[in-house]
Amino acid sequence: MAPDEDPERNEKLARIRSIVEHLRPSEVLLFIDELDIHLLPKIGCQWMLRGTQSEIMTPGQNQKRYLAGALDYLTGKIIHVVGEKKNRFLVIELLKAIERKYPQAQSIYLVADNYRIHKAKAVVAWLAAHPRMQIVWLPTYCPRANPIERAYGDVHDKCTRNHKRRKINDLVADVEWHLRSNGPWRYKLSNIYYAPDVDAAVATLCTAQKQKAA
Repeated sequence: MAPDEDPERNEKLARIRSIVEHLRPSEVLLFIDELDIHLLPKIGCQWMLRGTQSEIMTPGQNQKRYLAGALDYLTGKIIHVVGEKKNRFLVIELLKAIERKYPQAQSIYLVADNYRIHKAKAVVAWLAAHPRMQIVWLPTYCPRANPIERAYGDVHDKCTRNHKRRKINDLVADVEWHLRSNGPWRYKLSNIYYAPDVDAAVATLCTAQKQKAA
């Protein structure tokens, strides 16, 4: 993993924290990201009876599907779509699902990392045509700042690690059932949002906003 050394790291974290702390009833805050689903199982530790060994399936050639999700910070629920490719079209399908989910929201903040598909021209154009939605960028190489990563870790624990599915559609169905039936994932912001340098950046941001409003 690349180092967490974004020069605007504190300012970006401060902006997200400020949105969380001042979120209005007419506003929605979502953390978005993508999840790779592989037919070849992720290998990891698991519980088993003493003296036994769990058998891991190797279904042959790998197949992939990609899930794009949005974690509602207040409710902990996840909106998701699934596609065969991780590209701009997958992101736009997620944005459309979000638009349908929150027809009454005046503002929808979408916290995203800097992955290139989030900045694709088609995505930028779609967002420009839907001004209720606004991208808020995470610091570069800072997955700890995105709580949906923890929810995806739960998906791997429950569905994709050491799984025994032979068909990719069955595995995807397991993941979607998990997202529908378990949760909500009410994860709070990690402690990196409350470091002294971020506290200072939040104070600076608040002062600037007050001066602008005056």
